[in-house]
Amino acid sequence: MKQILSGNESVARGCYEYGVHIATAYPGTPSTEVLENIAKFPEINSEWCPNEKVAFEVAMGAAFEGARSIVVMKHVGLNVAADPFVSVSLIGAPGGLVVVSADDPGMHSSQNEQDNRFYAKFAGYPCIEPSDSQEAKEFIGQAFDISIRFDVPVLYRMTTRVCHSKGIVSCGERNECGIAGFFPNPQKFVVLPSHARLRRQWADDRLQKLMEFVETSDLNRIDDGNGDIGIITHGVTYQYVKEIIPDFPVFKCGITYPLPVEAIRKFAHDKKQLLIIEELEPFIESELKTAGIRCEGKKYWPHCGEMSPDTVTAGLILAGIRKAVKTVPVPEPVIPRPPVFCPGCPHRGVYYILSKLKARVCTDIGCYTLGALPPLNSGDTCVEMGASIGVAVGMAKARKTGRGIVATIGDSTFLHSGMTGLLNAVNDNAGITVIIMDNSITAMTGGQLHPGSGRHLNGSEAPKMQFAALCQALGCDRIKVIDPYEIKQTESVLKEALNSDELSVIITNRPCALYPHENRRLVRQAPFRVNEDQCIGCHACMRVSCPAVSESDNRTAKGKTKSHIDTVLCTGCSVCAQVCPVNAIERMSENNDFRKDP
Repeated sequence: MKQILSGNESVARGCYEYGVHIATAYPGTPSTEVLENIAKFPEINSEWCPNEKVAFEVAMGAAFEGARSIVVMKHVGLNVAADPFVSVSLIGAPGGLVVVSADDPGMHSSQNEQDNRFYAKFAGYPCIEPSDSQEAKEFIGQAFDISIRFDVPVLYRMTTRVCHSKGIVSCGERNECGIAGFFPNPQKFVVLPSHARLRRQWADDRLQKLMEFVETSDLNRIDDGNGDIGIITHGVTYQYVKEIIPDFPVFKCGITYPLPVEAIRKFAHDKKQLLIIEELEPFIESELKTAGIRCEGKKYWPHCGEMSPDTVTAGLILAGIRKAVKTVPVPEPVIPRPPVFCPGCPHRGVYYILSKLKARVCTDIGCYTLGALPPLNSGDTCVEMGASIGVAVGMAKARKTGRGIVATIGDSTFLHSGMTGLLNAVNDNAGITVIIMDNSITAMTGGQLHPGSGRHLNGSEAPKMQFAALCQALGCDRIKVIDPYEIKQTESVLKEALNSDELSVIITNRPCALYPHENRRLVRQAPFRVNEDQCIGCHACMRVSCPAVSESDNRTAKGKTKSHIDTVLCTGCSVCAQVCPVNAIERMSENNDFRKDP
């Protein structure tokens, strides 16, 4: 059976076919769809976890019990999971453990750009890199074979293009694998210093065996070609190389650590020139130069940003392999569309008020980060998951007052890594204001569940964590729950908190307007429209940054453009109507049509 699958879908299919038992993850683009598709297979126990560290630990524990386990995260998620990631290398993975790390070259959806091949070398993991959807499925099987054979976790490195591009994949049936169970061995599983010193030598011996194995592994392959210029490449860059210079001899690295150095040396022996075409850092290039193999790579190709056929071609021209061809610049045909809050987003009113009050806002990773963009302009810092509260506390310490300082953090992010920050704020008596923007879902990555959503990934009912009770248990005294659609209430509560020297926690209580999908109908009320006879063209309604509100073609007597509301997009949240100074925005009459999905 053949299917057209994305790389992420293919990894999920591979998990099904190669007998995976346990799958865990925390959502993050470009990796999110892996677990969402694994969840379609009831044979695999899959679940979202509060953060990547917990997800890693659950998968690790399952592997200790002899189950084939996989944990999925984006590249920065591996930073969160680094502690168990490094330590388990000395223990091993008896049942098989594969760690999917989806790197994001070009930072399409990320706050940084890092090459996680270095994590594999640092921790002593083999690093496997598929280049298309078929390999994304097949290599999962090989990754588990290596993991079990060598008792080693495997880093399975994907990149954005491999994750999201689609291709034809040959699919098979599931190969059921037994779960051997846990075999107690304190010297292996209890990494006391006395045990760990012995395990370190064991891990070094294992790496030597892996280095011998990769020299003949069919994860790597040679495409014969013409000429005496050899190309070493990996991942999606292999596809670009084959598209641009299909007749060149190519050594494709499917496993980039340990690198098959001697196989590459043999490939290079009759080559006049060896070029390394790799995305991001000069990982392969540095390994080969250390081994005494003459090659060039980053001399011609950039070490940052996403590779493309154009950048590969530009490097070949710079290296003198291809001749430059004059091209006519093509104007950008697409109008830029910067991200904005969705119509009906419950975060909009909060940021509108914070901007109005000129608060110092330390924000976090999630949809609400968009509050930093025009016209709201209400976000002064954003670093990484859970940083907002700690950064706000640090600012308060430096200022010697927390007045006017706000930390905004989403529900999923708070559960991910914000709780300890709030505990620190309580302990420090920091007089900051913390706003937990609870929309009951992990919205920015597409509506994934978390412990505050009240459901498991399979749809069954789960305990619903209560934020107010949790904050009270952490020691917070001033806690208020507000409706962010009520602008006057929101402004009153925020003013009081910002002018206080006590730590304040404010929790918003409106769900995401899009996720779960049934919310699209449940949160929609009768839409609003602009009464153009009353509109004075002040555009106060536009400053709430709703895509349903725009300028109309009509003007006031003074020549100002009047406002217009797209009633198909409008969810009826009423925020724009509440900020209109002349009451020119009116709700339309109730009817059934407005509850239809846009």
